[in-house]
Amino acid sequence: MAIESTGLGRTLGRLRAMLMLVLLCGLGSFACAAHAGYAAIVVDGETGQIVQQVNADQRDYPASLTKMMTLYITFQELKGGKLSLDQTMPVSAWAASRAPTKLGLRAGQTVAVQDCILGMITKSANDAASVMAEGIGGSEEHFADMMNAQAALLGMTDTHFANASGLPDPDNTSTAHDLVKLAMALYRDFPQYAHFFATQEFVFHGHIVRGHNNLMYRYPGMDGLKTGFTDASGFNLASTAVRDGHRLFAVVLGSRTAGGRDRLMARLLDDGFAGQQTPPILVAEAGGVRAGSRAARLLEAISPIQTAEADTVPAAQRRPAAGRSVRGGKPAAVASRGCSRSSSAACRSAATHRRTRHAAPRLAAHRPRAGQKPAVVVASRNDTDG
Repeated sequence: MAIESTGLGRTLGRLRAMLMLVLLCGLGSFACAAHAGYAAIVVDGETGQIVQQVNADQRDYPASLTKMMTLYITFQELKGGKLSLDQTMPVSAWAASRAPTKLGLRAGQTVAVQDCILGMITKSANDAASVMAEGIGGSEEHFADMMNAQAALLGMTDTHFANASGLPDPDNTSTAHDLVKLAMALYRDFPQYAHFFATQEFVFHGHIVRGHNNLMYRYPGMDGLKTGFTDASGFNLASTAVRDGHRLFAVVLGSRTAGGRDRLMARLLDDGFAGQQTPPILVAEAGGVRAGSRAARLLEAISPIQTAEADTVPAAQRRPAAGRSVRGGKPAAVASRGCSRSSSAACRSAATHRRTRHAAPRLAAHRPRAGQKPAVVVASRNDTDG
């Protein structure tokens, strides 16, 4: 009886803490919306099971993680024979004018498709993203429509893309949950191109272009994917790693520093491989919640958050594929395909896209209730992405 009473007391304490945190973020929306939200998710690459999630369905700014969809559509065109890696693409004045980071392309030049791919993956080149968008879609605006149509097919129901690069736009939003679906789809649908994500550097016009994904260079078994940053988004990262033949995918959004983001990602993956839960307070602290603050104490009171099943893989059949590598890279294994038994309908059919904006941070990975008013963080036009 004493054990049952203790367990009930802890449960009631957690429920009270959760209610207090909801009130803190709901009633104090100004404080919660004053900066980009923080979120994290870890998913098993074979089963599609969510290993851990914090705010995974909260809408945030993806920054250069947007380029994962630009790359997805580029790979589609390559696979379908509409493009070739050595094909050259024209550089427009619009593409050349994109804000850094960039390859420094000039209007009137041409650039190879493979160089655009490597530029987007390593340097997060915004000019290269616009070149591919215009080359495939005719205009970046039309290409964004193509991105949104593909996002719907992948079950990315809380995502809206406004451009090909992830440069600041209040309508360019996604969630950690949706972005991990995209990361897994890249490895599942295009195993022949997955090795590009392991590229650490490449030579462009006689110069060595080095990548931004510093964690990949030192975390054992990590072989991709993509970094992102704007002032509005904070530091974002999508990663995948293999340990003892077991592949995990993870996304971190809204960290205050690149180092904090990388440390959090490493901890999430370490704990995921070990079958353990990362304390959600660590995700919050990486996102700027101060240790010892009221929000931090509330998070600690309801930790750990339970695992769940994900609808991360929308395709029907699973198929393994061998990895490939490039100079400076690592062999890339491929996530298997298919929905889990308990997957939602979003995993099995494309959903209608909704144009949405940035929502105030929430603790648990539940979708906002109908009628809940989102808070908007307006991105600065001077932000750059990387």
